[in-house]
Amino acid sequence: MEMRIIRTRHIVLVLIIVAVLAGAWYALTREKATLPESALYGPKPTLVAPVRTLLPTINVAKAVGWAKGEAPTAAAGLAVNGFASGLAHPRWLTTLPNGDVLVAEANSPPREVSGVKGFVMGILMKRAGATVPSANRITLLRDGDGDGVAETRSVLLTGLNSPTGMALAGDHLYVANTDSVVRYPFKPGETKITAKAEKIATLPGGGNHWARNLIANEDGSKLYVTVGSASNVAENGIEAEKGRAAIWEIDARTGDNRIYAYGLRNPNGLAWEPSTRTLWTTVNERDMLGSDLVPDYLTSVQFGGFYGWPWYYWGGYVDKRGPEATEDLQEYVVRPDYALGPHTAALGLAFADRAKLGPRFAEGAFIALHGSWNRKPLAGYKVIFVPFVKGAPAGMPIDLLTGFLDEDENARGRPAGVAIDRTGALLVADDVGNRIWRVSARTAAPGPGKP
Repeated sequence: MEMRIIRTRHIVLVLIIVAVLAGAWYALTREKATLPESALYGPKPTLVAPVRTLLPTINVAKAVGWAKGEAPTAAAGLAVNGFASGLAHPRWLTTLPNGDVLVAEANSPPREVSGVKGFVMGILMKRAGATVPSANRITLLRDGDGDGVAETRSVLLTGLNSPTGMALAGDHLYVANTDSVVRYPFKPGETKITAKAEKIATLPGGGNHWARNLIANEDGSKLYVTVGSASNVAENGIEAEKGRAAIWEIDARTGDNRIYAYGLRNPNGLAWEPSTRTLWTTVNERDMLGSDLVPDYLTSVQFGGFYGWPWYYWGGYVDKRGPEATEDLQEYVVRPDYALGPHTAALGLAFADRAKLGPRFAEGAFIALHGSWNRKPLAGYKVIFVPFVKGAPAGMPIDLLTGFLDEDENARGRPAGVAIDRTGALLVADDVGNRIWRVSARTAAPGPGKP
């Protein structure tokens, strides 16, 4: 009898292993997109039925960096040159009134690796170039002679905790760490901050999504901060997501805060649309529903708006994988304004009101698509321009900067943060290439710069 039980257990174990291997084989070789990436762009993307596999679809572009002399390819009429190189995972950018450029050199805090899932994710992140230690600093770059290349740099701040967003408001520089918002006395022109940080607000840290972007309103009285979810679809319980998958509004003077909008799985870019002064954001949507779902998106941010995560996506489609909802919120889900393709990892966002890249790029939004891991074929890995008319997206996106993938689909670089410099050129932080690219109009091309 005992031998029979042992044999039965062995058979069950073998069957489980076979099922896991079969699921892995399907996920790694069979599941792939049925639609072109372009079908999931715009205000009305084509949404197919979810595809559930035992293991997620895995397709990671290996990080190889840029060979000497290589550079991305700019759209017709534009030129690209290297603004700065030799940086340590440059993630986010902000420009100051005097023309100086601040770059947050940062990566995820050390992660707790547990279980098979954690082990596999660690391997994938290493392949993607996302496991380098965080420099935890902000560097100041200065192009004093105006040739489009930063000839001087200085370490403005150190001792931060995976910083991303930066904002100058009044006589203070605000910085969003992964677990707090802090500020320092600062005036443009200064090249080093020695004052101690003053904490304004504590943010929830840990979990999957570590980056916290930050933007100030026009008079500097309010700050808006992105806080991504701790998981894919709240699989660790909704309590672990308290204060997350949201944009916070923080009083810059007192630190008092509230949730401004929620149900945003992983918001990143923040920018004010110039004609309406409305806040817009880019959002990374959920994974593991197949290569065609769910599209990341660009959207205006409604105060009190609920954007669906984790129970719904794209205005009310049901996702049954997360915890059971305590109330029916489907009819209240805000539909995003503009889809940005499936798994493209939309990050940096900048509007074109201060750009000088020609009439084709005069009104709209520049968006950095960091690139996919959960899709076959790969998606993103480029900077796009979304045209706007009267404060709203109008038309399909234009590829502004491409070539981050080589012919073998290795990642030379991955675009992250974007910003407009004082000349009207677009700066692009490349956190795998460890440099900043500068895109300008050919009629006003900069002097020779080293990629």
